[in-house]
Amino acid sequence: MLGGCRRALPAALGRALRVRSAGPGRRAVSTSWCPVGAAFDAKQQREQRRGSAAGRETGLFGVPELSCPEGFQEAQDKALQESEQLVQKACSTPPGPETVMIFDQLSDGLCRVADLADFVKIAHPDFAFREAAEEACRNIGTVVEKLNTDVELCQSLRRLLADEIVMSSLDPETRRVAELFMFDFEISGIHLDEEKRKKAVNLNVRILDLCNEFLTGTHLPNKIDKHVLPEHIRYNFTAEGNYLQVAGLHADCPDDLVREAAYKIFLYPNAEQLSRLEELLASRNSLAQLVGYDTFAHRALQGTMARNPETVRQFLDLLSDQLSKRTQKDFEMMTKMKMKLNPQNSKLMPWDHPYYSGVLRAERYNVDPGLYCPFFSLGACMEGLNSLFSQLLGISLYAEQTRRGEIWSEDVRKLAVVHETEGLLGYIYCDFFQRPDKPHQDCHFTVRGGRRKENGEYQLPVVVLMLSLPHSTRGAPTLLSPGMMENLFHEMGHAMHSMLGRTRYQHVTGTRCPTDFAEVPSILMEYFANDYRVVNQFARHYKTGQPLPKNMVSRLCESKKVCAAADMQLQVFYAALDQIYHGKHPLKKSTTEILKETQEKVYGLPYVPNTAWQLRFSHLVGYGAKYYSYLMSRAVASMVWKQCFAQDPFDRAMGERYRREMLAHGGGKEPILMVQGMLQKLPSVEDFVDALVSDLDQDFETFIMDS
Repeated sequence: MLGGCRRALPAALGRALRVRSAGPGRRAVSTSWCPVGAAFDAKQQREQRRGSAAGRETGLFGVPELSCPEGFQEAQDKALQESEQLVQKACSTPPGPETVMIFDQLSDGLCRVADLADFVKIAHPDFAFREAAEEACRNIGTVVEKLNTDVELCQSLRRLLADEIVMSSLDPETRRVAELFMFDFEISGIHLDEEKRKKAVNLNVRILDLCNEFLTGTHLPNKIDKHVLPEHIRYNFTAEGNYLQVAGLHADCPDDLVREAAYKIFLYPNAEQLSRLEELLASRNSLAQLVGYDTFAHRALQGTMARNPETVRQFLDLLSDQLSKRTQKDFEMMTKMKMKLNPQNSKLMPWDHPYYSGVLRAERYNVDPGLYCPFFSLGACMEGLNSLFSQLLGISLYAEQTRRGEIWSEDVRKLAVVHETEGLLGYIYCDFFQRPDKPHQDCHFTVRGGRRKENGEYQLPVVVLMLSLPHSTRGAPTLLSPGMMENLFHEMGHAMHSMLGRTRYQHVTGTRCPTDFAEVPSILMEYFANDYRVVNQFARHYKTGQPLPKNMVSRLCESKKVCAAADMQLQVFYAALDQIYHGKHPLKKSTTEILKETQEKVYGLPYVPNTAWQLRFSHLVGYGAKYYSYLMSRAVASMVWKQCFAQDPFDRAMGERYRREMLAHGGGKEPILMVQGMLQKLPSVEDFVDALVSDLDQDFETFIMDS
C-alpha cells in the first residue's frame, strides 16, 4: 500500500520564517526571505555560516527528534505506533472517502520517516546518522511489506471498491488513489494463501537487501598490482602500496591506453557482485510469478505510459531501426578521428565512444567548457531559474535562514517556493556542493510529500536537490560548466513537479507517479536551458557583466547533436538489456553472455572479454525494467517543447496549461491522459520515436552562421 514511498527520482539573515494566515490555504510572504541569487555568492555564504548559529535548535529538516542519530529510532517508533492505530481505524471505518484518507495518512506517516531516512543514509556526513537512517529504512520497509499483505486491512479497502454507490460518489482523484492502494496490495500477493503471502514478504525484504548490497558494489573500486600497468600511465590511478585503485572509467582521459586499462580493470567481473545480481533478478522474477505476473517487467510496467513490456520492446526496436544509419555514421566519424590521433591502434572500442565524440564536438564547434563557465555563476543561474519560473508560472524562489541542527552541512541552502497569489508552496533544500564521502550524483529526493490534512491545512512538500558543484574560490563565485547548468535545470524541473503536484493525497503527490512520466518535467527543463532567449536572461560574465554571445549558445546546442545518434543508441542498448534481464526466466544464458549478445546486436561496438559492465549498472536497482523511461520521457518532453514552448519559452498561458494538465495531478491521473491533455492528441509509439530522431537534425541556420 506504499508503492509511492521513497522516490529519489537535488539564506538570508533575519528572523526565522513566521507563516501568517492569509485566507484559507494561503501562506503569506515573509520579510525574512532574501533574493535567491545572493544566497549562493561567496560573501553571502560566509554571512550565512555566522548567522545560522543563532536561534532555537531543532533536528534535521526541522524534525525535533532528529537532532541526534538515536532520534531515528524515536521517529520510527512513533510512526509505527501511529500506523497501528490507523490500521485499526481503517478496519473499523464504514466504506467511504474517509477510508482513502486513513490509508493516505498511514502512507504519509511511514513515508515521512522512510523518505527522509532514504536521503540521510547516503548524504549525511556523519556515519552514525547514515547508519541509523539505513536501519530505519530497513525496518520501515519490512513493516510496509507486512502491511501490503495484511488481509483485514485489504478487506476494508475492498469493501469500498465493491460499493458501487459510494464509488460513484467519489471524485476521480479519490477513486484513482483507492485503486492504486489496491494495486499495491495485489502486486504484493494479497490474494495468496497465508504461506505464500509470507513468502512474498520474505522475497520483498530479501530484494530490498540485495538492492542495497548491489548498489554499494556498483561503486566499489577494483585493485590491480601496479606492475601490471606500464609505468608511464600509473599516475592516473590512486596508489595503495603495491596496488593501484581504479574507481571509474576515466572516459575523458586523452590517453587511449589509460581509458583501455580503466575499462578492463574497473569492469573486471567480481564474483560476489555477479552472485548478487543473479539472485536479485531471480528473486524479482519469483516474486512477480508468485503474485500472478509472467515476468517482473510485466509487474513493474503496470500503470506506466508504456503499460507493458511489449510496447517497450516495440518502442526500442523502432527507435533502434531509425537510429541505425545515423549511428553508423557517428561511429565512422569517431573511427576517423581515432585513426588521425592514434594510427597504430585505430579500431573503435567501447572506451573510445565518450572521448572521441567529445573531441569531435570540440573540434567542430569550439565548445571548450572553460569559455562558458565564467558566464554561468551559480547565483546567476539561480536567478535565471527564478526569472523563468516567475514569468512562466508566477513562482519566485527566496532564500530562508535555517535553524541550528536543521541542515547536515553548513553550505546547504533552504529555498522557499512562493506563488504570487497562492503564497508559500513548499521548501527546497539545495545540497549543491562537493564534500568528502558525498555521492557524486545529481538527485532529487522527496523528504515530505504534500497533502490536504484533516484540519483542512495543506502539508507543504519538502524536497532536497543534490548536486556536486565546486565551491567558490577567493577570486570567483561557484562557476558551472554548461553540463552542470543543464543538470541544475533538470533537477529543478523535478523540484517544481514536487511543489506544483499539489494533490489531496500524499500517495500521489508531485513526483510520486509512474517513472516514464516522472522524468518529463525535468527533461523539459533541459530544453529551456538550451534556448538562447532563456539563457540570455541570466548568463553574464561574473567579472565584466558581458552577456553570453548568441553564437556561443547556438554552437553549444548544435555541438550536442554531434554523435548524438550513437549516444542515444547506447541508451537503447541499456534499456534493451534491462528488459531482457527482467523478462522471461530462467535466463537462457548468463548475464554476461546476454550483455555480450545485446551489446553487439543493439549497440554495435564489440564486447570486451573478461568485462561485466552489468555489475556497474546501478540503475538496475531503482529503474529495474524501467530504464527505457529516460528515452520515453525525453520523447514526450520534446513534443511538449516543440508544440507549446519553442515559439515563446515565457508564454504564461502555456505555462499555466502545463501546470494544469501535467504538473498539478502528480500521480493522481493516468500519465498518458496528462500527456494527451497537454498535446491535445494521444501520441503513438511512432510519434515518440519521430520526436527523438528529429531532435538529432542539425539546425541549418546555425550551420550557415558558423560556416
